[in-house]
Amino acid sequence: MCGRTACSLGADNLRRACAYRDRRGRRRQPEWIRAERYRPSYNKGPQSSGPVLLSRRHLQQDADSSERVLMDMRWGLVPSWFKKDDPSKMQFNTSNCRSDTMLKKSSYKGALLKGKRCVVLADGFYEWQQCSGGKQPYFIYFPQSKDAMAEGKEGDEEWRGWRLLTMAGIFDCWEPPSGGEMLYTYTIITVDASKDVSFIHHRQVRAGKGAAGRMPAILDGDEAIRKWLDFAEVPTQEAVKLIQPTENIVFHPVSTFVNSVRNNAPECLAPIELGAKKEVKATPSSKVMLGWLKNSQEGSPQKKENDLPRWTSQFIHSPSPKKSSADILQQWLGKEGEPAAKKHKA
Repeated sequence: MCGRTACSLGADNLRRACAYRDRRGRRRQPEWIRAERYRPSYNKGPQSSGPVLLSRRHLQQDADSSERVLMDMRWGLVPSWFKKDDPSKMQFNTSNCRSDTMLKKSSYKGALLKGKRCVVLADGFYEWQQCSGGKQPYFIYFPQSKDAMAEGKEGDEEWRGWRLLTMAGIFDCWEPPSGGEMLYTYTIITVDASKDVSFIHHRQVRAGKGAAGRMPAILDGDEAIRKWLDFAEVPTQEAVKLIQPTENIVFHPVSTFVNSVRNNAPECLAPIELGAKKEVKATPSSKVMLGWLKNSQEGSPQKKENDLPRWTSQFIHSPSPKKSSADILQQWLGKEGEPAAKKHKA
């Protein structure tokens, strides 16, 4: 499943990171809808709000269906048909939606058949591995390009920062029966965990039946994102073929500091060394990384664009090379001796 994510970019940088090419090949940035409601976070859980991409046509019927907008929505889908006044009274969890039942369950089927597909954005997501001493959290994300560290030119709007994880989702719009503001909510589609992270999700086999772990359905590259979002051009039965596990991810262990959703700081996703103390060490190099993470949020002291680490955009360029193991967090740390992103070897 996917029960915790991070999305630490400020609203303007998030918009830049989501640049894409429209039908005519023009470079575009999605327009923010209600950007003032968005709050960056290193530790997002269900019922919090998070950024999603969707087709503008959902909000404007005469719009080009390939045009994208950014919107802050609540995590945990409330179906449009829900009749009670308080959505918190729903008696089932809709933060995740299984790919093998999403066209069967009424909570998701109606929205999906109406084309209400979205892309949930995050730096990455957290998963916990059951160990003898408790649960060890890991941060899981796209490989970051190592060969795109060149400085950008003044005035260049192309995003060369962190490559966002793009997860397939379904959204819906609920109107309170007694009237009031429409509530937009989403769920993250999950698939069987890929081989690379299956050891994190390993569960005991009970009564002769194995319980496979789940992970978010990740859309790797702009073509997959385009097809998932463009509901007018790509029918549901075609779009669901995109929902597959991916091997194109890396991960590293993080501190149990992330266990509490109340903790919202860069320490949540900072790498640690397993076997050592779980607390993040305040080394000079880690302070450099944590300082950059803190200043990357809007509302923090502004930095010149050329001071920011630069990597390739995920939407306009090709997907990251498979199994690159490029650990940009390690690059932030500034020395080779720090813990690198790990991939499980069978």
